[in-house]
Amino acid sequence: MHIIQAEIGIPQVSVEKLEDNHVLITIEPLPPGYGMTLGNALRRVLLSSVPGAAITGLKIDGVKHEYSSIPGVKDSVLDFILNLKGVVFRMQSKEPAVVQLKVSNHVGEVTAGQISCPTGVEVLNPDYVITSMDKKSASLDVKMFLQKGVGYHSVEHTKNTDPDLILTDAIFSPIRKVRFDVHNTRVGQMTNLDKLELEILSNGSFDAAESLKFASDILSSYFGYFNTTGSLADPEFMSTAHDIMAKQQVEEEKATRTEYTPIEILNLSPRTLNALINGGIGSIEQLTQCTESKLGNLRGFGKKAMDEVREALEKRGLSLLDD
Repeated sequence: MHIIQAEIGIPQVSVEKLEDNHVLITIEPLPPGYGMTLGNALRRVLLSSVPGAAITGLKIDGVKHEYSSIPGVKDSVLDFILNLKGVVFRMQSKEPAVVQLKVSNHVGEVTAGQISCPTGVEVLNPDYVITSMDKKSASLDVKMFLQKGVGYHSVEHTKNTDPDLILTDAIFSPIRKVRFDVHNTRVGQMTNLDKLELEILSNGSFDAAESLKFASDILSSYFGYFNTTGSLADPEFMSTAHDIMAKQQVEEEKATRTEYTPIEILNLSPRTLNALINGGIGSIEQLTQCTESKLGNLRGFGKKAMDEVREALEKRGLSLLDD
């Protein structure tokens, strides 16, 4: 971490759920400029490298190519394929899978919930309308070939030996949107620090908040190659999370620790000392938090004792609280 982080503390990460599969993640405080540095790197990895499932090819019974139509089905084959890209699949394994959409004796909308999936494959938006059928005598039989991957896959890079298989481009990324903003924040007198806000929208097949962890792990794995020895180039200008946490713990303990200076060192008379101790005042710190009225209510504490306490405190530059 940047050496400034030792002064401002470890960045705090907060996750705000905006709606399903939509989160706003805030990271602060960060050294000046690090909001843009981290935000841009995370955004690029989130959009390019988070794994997801997509259709890479399909077979439609009675159809040889995408520039044709299906009797009784509203959409052309090309539009039908484009509509299928809106179906969100979740796959548990990297192994390819085949799902099937088979509809007959049906008039009306055809939805994603009518797709039959094998074990390990799930349709996350079953109410999504794929197409509609206007003839009860019509039938629709489609086999879709799913793969799990990252980024974008073009049909130009796929070899096809099956004449009945219609290949399609695939966008595997489950991340639909990533937006980041950098705002100013402050810690003490440092007013030029960064606050990074990351807005992530997922299609649901990969949790939006978990996708940030995935992206950070990807970046860490690559950055680790630049330091194969594991030693710091200049330790005096680096800080670690362990050192910062240890420093914060010491400061917190120091702040919460109540100082206790025994009242006996004021050399008060035995009568005055006993009156204070019996009244629950055993330290100079406790005594300076008392008013004359409070001390006057103590048993055995009179005017002479009051004068004695005032004089003893004045010698140390202290005094009682004002009434």
